[in-house]
Amino acid sequence: MEYPNELDAKTLICEYARRVYARQFVAGNEGNLSCRTGENEIWITPTMESKGYLTPDMLVKLDLAGNVLSTPYLPSSESKMHIGLYNENPNITAVVHAHPPFATAIACCGKSISSLLMPEPILQFGREIAVAPFAMPGTDEVPDSVKPYAKSHRALLLGNHGALTWAATLKEAFFCMEILEQYCKIYMIANKFIGDPNPVPEGSAESLIMYHEKIMEDLL
Repeated sequence: MEYPNELDAKTLICEYARRVYARQFVAGNEGNLSCRTGENEIWITPTMESKGYLTPDMLVKLDLAGNVLSTPYLPSSESKMHIGLYNENPNITAVVHAHPPFATAIACCGKSISSLLMPEPILQFGREIAVAPFAMPGTDEVPDSVKPYAKSHRALLLGNHGALTWAATLKEAFFCMEILEQYCKIYMIANKFIGDPNPVPEGSAESLIMYHEKIMEDLL
C-alpha cells in the first residue's frame, strides 16, 4: 500500500485541522487528526493544543504500539483510538475526531439514526449511522468501542463524546465529517421541528445501499 510521505502528511494534518476548527467542529483544544505514513507509523496532533493554530513541527510521530518517536510535543490523549482503527483495518490512512454540535447532540442520546432521508448520506454511511457506547476518553475502552466498526463503516458517533470518521485520505475523512454533521443537522430539523420526514423511496434506497457497499469494498 502507498502512504503519503511525512512532509505531505504533516502539511495535510495542519490544513484539515484548521478546517475542522474553522467549521466549529471543535472548540478550545478539542479534537484530533492523524495520518498514516508507513506500515508502522502515524503522525497525530498533539495534546492540549488548538486545531486552529497547529504547525507541522508540533505534530507527533507514533508507531502502532503507541510509542512516541518524536519530540518535544506529547500526542493526543485519544491516540489509542486512532491506533486501534489503523491496527484493525490496514487500509485506513486517515482519521478525524471532532465534536460537531449536531452529530454530538445525537451521540449524547445514544441512539443510531437512519441515513435514509437523503441519497448522499446513504452513499456515505449505508442504512444508518451507528453510535458506539460511551467509553472513558484516553483509556483502552475507546479503541475497544470503535474497532468493531473499522471494516464496515467510515463514520461513527461516540456515545456522550463526539464523532469519528476515517478513510484512505485526510480529504475524504474530512468530507465524511462534514457530511455527517450536515446530515445530523437536517435529520434533527426534519424530525424535531417539522415531523414525519419521508425517507428516500425504498427501491431507490436499496440501490443506493448496494452502491454504498461497493464503495466500501473498494475503499476499505
